[in-house]
Amino acid sequence: MKIVIINGINHKGQTYTLTHKLVDKINGSVKEFFLPKDFSDYCLGCATCIFNGESNCPHHEKIKPLVDALIEADLIVLSSPVYCMHATGSMIAFLDHLGYMWMAHRPNETMFKKQAVVVTTCAGAGKKNTLKDMRDSLFYLGVPKIYELGVALMAPTLDEMKNKKKKKVEKRISKLARKIEKKNGKVKPKFKTKAFFFIMHLMQKNGYNELDKNYWNERNWTKKSRPWKNK
Repeated sequence: MKIVIINGINHKGQTYTLTHKLVDKINGSVKEFFLPKDFSDYCLGCATCIFNGESNCPHHEKIKPLVDALIEADLIVLSSPVYCMHATGSMIAFLDHLGYMWMAHRPNETMFKKQAVVVTTCAGAGKKNTLKDMRDSLFYLGVPKIYELGVALMAPTLDEMKNKKKKKVEKRISKLARKIEKKNGKVKPKFKTKAFFFIMHLMQKNGYNELDKNYWNERNWTKKSRPWKNK
């Protein structure tokens, strides 16, 4: 299994530790990136990626290794601690650059066969919002199976959590790792993804963006073909 980890900060703190407690239990090769070290640019809102193609984005060369790794991976892991009740600015800035790959524009067909995990830790509050920040992007990219691994520590570190809670987290991690390995190569979109794709399919039949419309027509997605079906 090919695994890519995108860390929302450079610091190897509790969220990094939790991420590796999971990934280390999964049999596979790992590519790992740290934000902002490996990508630090903010989206300019120029919409060049959408209307003129992603290769024309001012940050294309910098973000390309990360995007290529996402496409190649079987399992995507987005990992961010809670910063002010949400994912880190670096993680949001990275995800902002992937808008052209959303189902509303030019989704990559490989995304519809992947699994993903969103990971976070916090001292107390903010876990739900942070997981949602990352989960939403993965859904709109077309990823059909997204797991959540969030822990409110109520302690300075994972090791300093109360024993009962620590054991519960360890059990949860082991169960999730087994589930991911079992589902590898076998996931398919459920109703919500298919329904959203269908709406986009109708929109693209008379789309306003020629680049998007041609992309969908070339793949016959405006007809009966679907990216999750074997050709």
